[in-house]
Amino acid sequence: MERAFDNEGTGGELAAGAAGCLAEALALRSAPRRPGQRERYRALLEQAIDQARRAAAAGTSASTEGVCSTLATALAARAEDALQGAGQLSLSAQRAPTPEACDEGWARVEAIVAGAVEAAREAAAVGAQPLARERAPMSRRASPHGALSIDEGPRIAVARAAERATHRAEAAARAARRIVEQRNHAYTFHASPGFSFGEGWYLAAAAVLGGVAIQIEPAAAATSQAEHFLRQAGLGGQLVPYRARPRANKATTAIVARAFRADPPGAQRALRAALLGDEPIAEAVRAFVDARLAAHRGRPKVLLWIRDGAHHPGRNTELAELVELTRCALGAGLVPVLVGDALRAGEVPAGAVDLILFWRDPVFRGIDGRRAQLQFFEHVRRAHGVVGQVGVTTAGMDGPALLGMPTIYLTGASNVRMREWVGAVPGYQEVVREPGYLEVVRRQLAAWARTSTPGEPAPPSGAR
Repeated sequence: MERAFDNEGTGGELAAGAAGCLAEALALRSAPRRPGQRERYRALLEQAIDQARRAAAAGTSASTEGVCSTLATALAARAEDALQGAGQLSLSAQRAPTPEACDEGWARVEAIVAGAVEAAREAAAVGAQPLARERAPMSRRASPHGALSIDEGPRIAVARAAERATHRAEAAARAARRIVEQRNHAYTFHASPGFSFGEGWYLAAAAVLGGVAIQIEPAAAATSQAEHFLRQAGLGGQLVPYRARPRANKATTAIVARAFRADPPGAQRALRAALLGDEPIAEAVRAFVDARLAAHRGRPKVLLWIRDGAHHPGRNTELAELVELTRCALGAGLVPVLVGDALRAGEVPAGAVDLILFWRDPVFRGIDGRRAQLQFFEHVRRAHGVVGQVGVTTAGMDGPALLGMPTIYLTGASNVRMREWVGAVPGYQEVVREPGYLEVVRRQLAAWARTSTPGEPAPPSGAR
């Protein structure tokens, strides 16, 4: 139930109403959290501020110090509440799925911070009034007998309370301003085994196509490798020192999609030039692939990805589905080549080539490991007739997909983040696991097989 006060009442009534609202609000702040409590707290603070302002305007001298203290305290509470709100909102803004949503969230943060600064400014002006009286020359405040007048003790206490409230408001405003000042515009290139290796593909792509800033996770297992890869790609000028509160990498897929929608061949050419470079495919990469696929040379192939991750384990590859995909590939006349994570349940399906965990070979683990992995996909496509790749939603497929590898990713439900690429990145398809989805995959594999030719296929659209 809302408090009701007569806005046209006397200064004393308004002062009492303000003090009552403030006391109730502060009691709520320390009470156990309940639904609607935050909203009630804020409403009471606003009533206290409004009543105290009106009381001050009424100019009742007997209550001047008390009204100023109440108003300063309420304004300090408003500034502290704004600080808390800005902190919470800034975290969600940084995790926003698109750059636009991130910027919109931060605009709201800045508005909240501005409110904290304004509350602190008013608190300083209000709190200075009783403080000035308390600091007045002793001769002006003393009784005829040389002692402080009987009401000076309480007034000094009120003045001190106003001073403390002013300091709290100013501290909250400074902390709120720091939230905005410390906003981090960079995206993090993760370099530790706990993060998806493939996430680096679309982050690097966003830097090439969208000019985003990148910070590299420091002191991790592959920090040096990541920096080497990014500098090889010509992105040294976009590397910034590591700081807390980076942007969420989920937004980078939208940046990449925007560039592809504007100019698909141009975007693909730019990525191939940056991520593959001008050097021939390394001899070690070619030797590794050739030795394992020599027995199937001249036959068209398809990569079947296996995912086995701790993050969202429900997306991991099921053996039964892998067996069905293998049958679909063989039925279309394609050699299924298994890549990706370990196959923990069961054996490699009959007729499939095992290149599982290829990335653990020393060829792909050195300082040039990231480019070597991209060269792996380029070589199997150009020299061994790989016509495309199929797998569950996994970032491992993203690098080759962006460089021109036709791709089908399977998902339990349409993926909000990755479907940005559907219709934008050439050859990138989403297939939802609905009844009949294997038939959709089967038809696409057959189409890929029909367009394949013996020997080395042509480079993808936009390739050098």
